[in-house]
Amino acid sequence: MTRSTLSPAARIALAIGAAGAAAFAWGSLVERTRWTLRRVDVPVLPAGAAPVKVLHLSDLHMAPWQRDKQEWVRSLADLEPDLVVDTGDNLGHERGLDGVRRALDAFRGIPGVFVNGSNDYFGPVLKNPFMYFGGPSGHVQHAKRLDIAALHGYFAELGWHDLDNTAASLDLRGTHFEFFGVDDPHKGYDRLDLITAAIDELRAEDPLGDERWPDATSVAQRRPTVTVGVAHAPYQRVLNSFVNHGAQLMLAGHTHGGQVCVPGFGALVTNCDIPRKQVKGLSTWQHGLRSAYLNVSAGLGTSIYAPVRFACPPEATLLTLVPTE
Repeated sequence: MTRSTLSPAARIALAIGAAGAAAFAWGSLVERTRWTLRRVDVPVLPAGAAPVKVLHLSDLHMAPWQRDKQEWVRSLADLEPDLVVDTGDNLGHERGLDGVRRALDAFRGIPGVFVNGSNDYFGPVLKNPFMYFGGPSGHVQHAKRLDIAALHGYFAELGWHDLDNTAASLDLRGTHFEFFGVDDPHKGYDRLDLITAAIDELRAEDPLGDERWPDATSVAQRRPTVTVGVAHAPYQRVLNSFVNHGAQLMLAGHTHGGQVCVPGFGALVTNCDIPRKQVKGLSTWQHGLRSAYLNVSAGLGTSIYAPVRFACPPEATLLTLVPTE
């Protein structure tokens, strides 16, 4: 049958099929490796403070053969960030740590903090992509356990702080930072009930406290402090708790920015309960009378079983923290 003898319905079906094939080819062969650096300024520092450059990495889903991704991530060390924040899902294969090492070795000597994502615990499995339209993905049977202990050991070699259900502090370019975070909320591993105690313990151990500010009762009173909350999946319960605990900036990943988006409409799914309009990029998260800046990374990878992105290129983010006006 020639094209001229096709019915109108058959021609429409053929055109739709051709368009779908072209979109899949673009998404899997081109856009999936169209690495992008997003740059944003975030006004959270005290007046007169020196700017602080924060490199936000997320969702590498690394496989050992993904050399282009590894080399691109390595090149980000040339930005000379003051801090690296890794929001999880680093592993995408049982030998993913080999690729993670090649990607992140260039950041040795640069301070960092990290939290776990579900794919740091479990390997990828083949899924029906339409399941995401029914809500966040649930537990997958028969997923292979990954060596998360080895991943943590490597991050310890880099000198990075583990923020899974705990807190840590750093001084960066003259500004004191307090960080707190949770283990993967998508798997329900977050322990929001531990944050208050972790922050109190951190402040009690502050070495500059009574010696330099003997009349102060808390670190926040002793010196200007920027408070940052870190999680893999930006579920509303987590973001609300972070805001209640005084976070001025929150960093998360997990969503892949929707991964497959519609131009002019945006993400079709978020794989959590965050509003679609905040599925990626910098926004303001409001909870009651309080608010904080929220940066959700669209991430750098995909599952090896769903190697496609459309209207949502893989990204890392360089946030330049600047004084508030």
